[in-house]
Amino acid sequence: MNNKQLQKIVIAGGGSAGWMVAAALSKLLGKNLDISLIESEEIGRIGVGEATIPPLKVFNQLLGIDDQDFMRSCQATFKLGIEFKNWGQVGDSYIHSFGETGKVCWAGEFQHFWLAGREKGKAEKFGDYCLELKAAEAGRFGHSTDSKLNYAYHLDAGLYAEYLKRFAIKHGLKRIEGKIVDVTTNAHTGFIETLKLEDGQIIEGDLFIDCTGFSGRLIEGALNTGFESYGHLLPCDSAVAVQTEKFGEPRPYTQSIAHGFGWQWRIPLQHRVGNGLVFCSRFGSNDEAIQTLLDNLESKPITEPKAFKYNTGKRRKGWNKNCVAIGLSSGFLEPVESTAIHLIMAAILRLMRLFPHQEITQSNIDEYNRQYKNEMESIRDFIILHYKATEREDTPFWQYCKNMEIPDTLAHRIQLFKETGRVCITDTELFKIDSWSQVMIGQGIIPKNYHQIVDMMNDNDLDKFLGMLKATVDSKVAQMPSHQMFIDQYCKAPPV
Repeated sequence: MNNKQLQKIVIAGGGSAGWMVAAALSKLLGKNLDISLIESEEIGRIGVGEATIPPLKVFNQLLGIDDQDFMRSCQATFKLGIEFKNWGQVGDSYIHSFGETGKVCWAGEFQHFWLAGREKGKAEKFGDYCLELKAAEAGRFGHSTDSKLNYAYHLDAGLYAEYLKRFAIKHGLKRIEGKIVDVTTNAHTGFIETLKLEDGQIIEGDLFIDCTGFSGRLIEGALNTGFESYGHLLPCDSAVAVQTEKFGEPRPYTQSIAHGFGWQWRIPLQHRVGNGLVFCSRFGSNDEAIQTLLDNLESKPITEPKAFKYNTGKRRKGWNKNCVAIGLSSGFLEPVESTAIHLIMAAILRLMRLFPHQEITQSNIDEYNRQYKNEMESIRDFIILHYKATEREDTPFWQYCKNMEIPDTLAHRIQLFKETGRVCITDTELFKIDSWSQVMIGQGIIPKNYHQIVDMMNDNDLDKFLGMLKATVDSKVAQMPSHQMFIDQYCKAPPV
């Protein structure tokens, strides 16, 4: 092992991943470290990861970033969840929100009370008991002491990277312009020692962070770490993206609209809309995908459609020797639940908790990789659920999804919910009980039974309980301003 104290940290690559790493390390660890980032203006960014999930708020708070300034700078809007159209059946629609549904008791979650009410004809739609979901449907948003919404952001990923770039440089990070052309490793340890740039510069480092995107220039190109594919479980392997003019008032949620061989996203920002189509190349071509996307836009395109291929899966190790892969270089789980930026953030926080100030030890590396593996697999299972839990058989793509083999962990969770209404998760999982129950119920998995503790409540009390919860949600939503009105007074961005 390399037993000298770590001083030089080299981040290879910019984009959202590189600059999130740079901002966090320079602000929180920078006083004791020499941190530099290498990026080339010639290398473009993928730049379609524009929808986020709530933990990003924690990341920004950790860095001391002002919420209003951040949102104005990134042309951001609020996100309360994702609307899924045509996923269960053509014509279906439901929202997976960031909120808690109903109220839990010691014996069971709210879905048990809802199931009993549904059986007795006393329950409304499952989503009617969730504040975030009903606010999203109504196009409203607001902060108040008695109705604190759990939210995330829609943001311009390019502007976010630039925002973090300014932040990191202010906190002492050194940016180096250049393209990496060679990586040298130690003949005995296999550790990376230097990066050679196109202009001849040699960059030495003790710890290297690979943010070079899908290619994994360091983690794979230099260290041959290996890749575990999820392609047989997540069939989509391609995407096309296009930006369009702003369309009306921005919705406070992302849209995910299923088509014959994939699904379309719509992400409303303050100044434009991000659009794309994720699809499986076995069931449709790039040209078909582009045409499907263009035929389903709500406003005029302002960019040409951009196509790219990807492999779903993960590196066999997220940390190998003295190299940590963060972002697309570490793996990719498709964007249906907007987890790309979250996985960057989670990797950064994991690295900082396990940061090897004195030496790089194998036990530290192994613990990082154990947590990385568990996180990727648990999120993977949740994403697979969206494809597997479909009743669609109208196209070969959806027939494949409905009938495909899935991991035993996911099969058990679906079966448990079908038979008992229970969702059992671990404390470390990203998606909690509300997420699993909203998606499963939203896509037509209705449990056969509910926890019998609910029957301790008589029909009249159950009716009152459900009615009170719904009335409280409706009252709070009615008091909120529209999403656009709140943006205008809280974080309105200057014209582009």
